[in-house]
Amino acid sequence: MTVTTAVVLAGGEGRRLRPLTANRPKPMLRAGDRPILAHVFNSLIEAGITEIHVVIGYRGDRVQNHFGSAHDGVDLEYHRQKTQLGSGHALLQAAGAVDEPFIVANGDQLTEPSLVDDVAAAHEAGNATATVGVVRASDATRYGAVTLDGDEVVELVERPDDDEYHLLNAGVYAFGPTFFDVLEETPREQGSISLPAAVERVVEDEGAVVRGVRTEGFWTDATYPWDLLAASRNVLSRGWIAAPEPDPERWVAETARVHDDAVLRGPVVVGPDAVIGPGVVLGPYASIGRNVTVDANAVVRNTVVDDDARIRPNATLVDSVVGQGVRLGAGAVVAGGPADVQIGTTVHEGKQLGSVLADRATLGAGAVVSPGILIGSDATVEEGVRLRTNVDANANVR
Repeated sequence: MTVTTAVVLAGGEGRRLRPLTANRPKPMLRAGDRPILAHVFNSLIEAGITEIHVVIGYRGDRVQNHFGSAHDGVDLEYHRQKTQLGSGHALLQAAGAVDEPFIVANGDQLTEPSLVDDVAAAHEAGNATATVGVVRASDATRYGAVTLDGDEVVELVERPDDDEYHLLNAGVYAFGPTFFDVLEETPREQGSISLPAAVERVVEDEGAVVRGVRTEGFWTDATYPWDLLAASRNVLSRGWIAAPEPDPERWVAETARVHDDAVLRGPVVVGPDAVIGPGVVLGPYASIGRNVTVDANAVVRNTVVDDDARIRPNATLVDSVVGQGVRLGAGAVVAGGPADVQIGTTVHEGKQLGSVLADRATLGAGAVVSPGILIGSDATVEEGVRLRTNVDANANVR
């Protein structure tokens, strides 16, 4: 691959992932042992990218503070989108810094390096104004659908309202620098510029060509909390883990301490400085972050636990997403799904989700949380409570 420059769009808030995104942008949520954005960078670098521009916006300091000026030896140049005005507007923030063909990737979507390779190779060979990565998916209606005529894109439809579409826009593009002019000329809708809408304008231009590259490369998006669990399962299944490998399914950081009587049912990852006590059962599909303590006889299954969390003895966590600094009391139980999950005013039926405990939430000893419950950051659920409804940030439930 000779395309060596990429622009990563990492400025989105992720409202449908609240309360997890109350304190950080969606790309900084964990999948496996690291933020989603780190996996995006890894795929680009493995595909041959040597220059990465990162567009940040909402809580952008969290991205800069975590990654600094480079990732895995590749320099990161940041561009700030001061107001969230769409993905096309976000890409425009890098216009003055990119003057050669480039890849665009979303910072909140996991992709295999082969998908990036396929898009770049087709763009180089196809003499196209734009090239779009396309994957087959049963749920294309959740995202952006694509219609192809051979290898040419003839239609892009954002979130179609019927199920006749089975090809999905994977959010990996290749453009030449003149595409920035297309973005400038794209009409704004309610003040925003959509990147797919700009590409659709090129599709409608009789003098231009948009290539669609059908690829078998792995792709997944994290739109809702249960998607984070699926993303983490995929990361663990593929072994996209930085920790040493004592065996193919149990990754334990060198500075972690795992008691001899603990049981790790792979795939499992245990981060640096974590402490796993006697009788603990982790996994399958448990991701334990940095400096997490899991005390004696606790059970953690199909769950992502972020840094600095504390899980006390005999607690149970199933099908859950746990933020930074969360405290789970002795004997507390978060049961697994399926469940109806209310996000904002919308109820999503039958989703596999135990609970979301946002940053610094506390669940008291013996508390029991019904499946599908969202607990906001800095909220406290006191001892013995049986929780059946969502809890707002900073609330106290007795």
